[in-house]
Amino acid sequence: MSTGLIRNAHVISPKCDLPNAAILIEGTRIARVAAADEPLAADWTYDAKGAYVVPGFIDIHTHGAAGMDITDETDGAVVAVAKAKLEEGCTSFAPTTLTLAEETLAASLTAIADYAKTARYSKVIGTHLEGPYINPACLGAQNPAFVRKPDVEEVRRLQAITPISQITFAVEVEGGDAFAQACLDNGIVPSCGHSKATYAQFKRAYHRGLRHLTHFCNQMTPLHHRDIGLVGAGLLHGDVRTEIICDKIHLAPEMIQLIFARRPIETIVMITDSMRASHLPDGPSSLGGLEVIVKDGQARLASNGALAGSVLQMNIALKNVHEVTGKPLAEIIQATSWNQAVELGRGDELGKVEAGYLADLAVLDPATFAVQAVFVDGGQRI
Repeated sequence: MSTGLIRNAHVISPKCDLPNAAILIEGTRIARVAAADEPLAADWTYDAKGAYVVPGFIDIHTHGAAGMDITDETDGAVVAVAKAKLEEGCTSFAPTTLTLAEETLAASLTAIADYAKTARYSKVIGTHLEGPYINPACLGAQNPAFVRKPDVEEVRRLQAITPISQITFAVEVEGGDAFAQACLDNGIVPSCGHSKATYAQFKRAYHRGLRHLTHFCNQMTPLHHRDIGLVGAGLLHGDVRTEIICDKIHLAPEMIQLIFARRPIETIVMITDSMRASHLPDGPSSLGGLEVIVKDGQARLASNGALAGSVLQMNIALKNVHEVTGKPLAEIIQATSWNQAVELGRGDELGKVEAGYLADLAVLDPATFAVQAVFVDGGQRI
């Protein structure tokens, strides 16, 4: 079994801030986290030179990057996205589809399944279906031509291709609350998004097991003093996980502050919701067949200016939250990986820099949060 040593590391892990540390790796897992001056022998050594070493990020909501979209019917699309995600420190990701025809979704899931067999870049932790069971009044950048009612049989056909980890749907559509239970029965996280649900409609799905809100505050009913809607539900219920896009565009800095001040850290899930223009310069792009213009780091539909995903990268999201909230990195870091791992049943092996956990690690420049190295299953991939 190969052994490795990351020395001179500043380890940041949930509830752990440990400068001058060393990480001993045996095979695919962390064997020890020790003081830097402790004598340890290994087959190979990486000198972190005081940089942050954090759990590899887990992005459970990402559509694309590097000019490619998960739903592109092009060879190598999933590979290109996985490589780009690795470059921003994501050691695992959930490729995320769009509101499209079943044949297109099936082809995309087949490509995801094929990539997952080797996963030479970021690993696939599941597949996230965003739509097609959404409210046509809350499309955002989703294609209205393919919106349809929840269909459990369609989900089962798709799940037979590759594991589905999460489905975003509108709970108020016909059969929505029962669909939440059906997702759970099939081992899938039900999540409400692209929805005009009232609080009462949310509660019906909540009683059927709904505990997740997609890109919190975006394309959902806002907080109002007569009906608190989905935003109010996310602030009120301490057991509901809320995805947040921390580019300071989808959420104002003050909203990011509010969420981290009022929400239990265990329920905050940082995502990118990245689209194909991520990792590329500003310019024309597309999402789900719709024309997009990226300007000043904002991706918007050319037709109406609606936000069309983001060009955010996970390492920059972490930097933004740290700057906006001033909270310790050892607290924020939980929202970049371990919360995602726990929700997907992997919290005993992913999301922490601790003995026994998989050696999925990102090395970040302490000043810029730029990614300097990435380790997956104990091997250096960047």
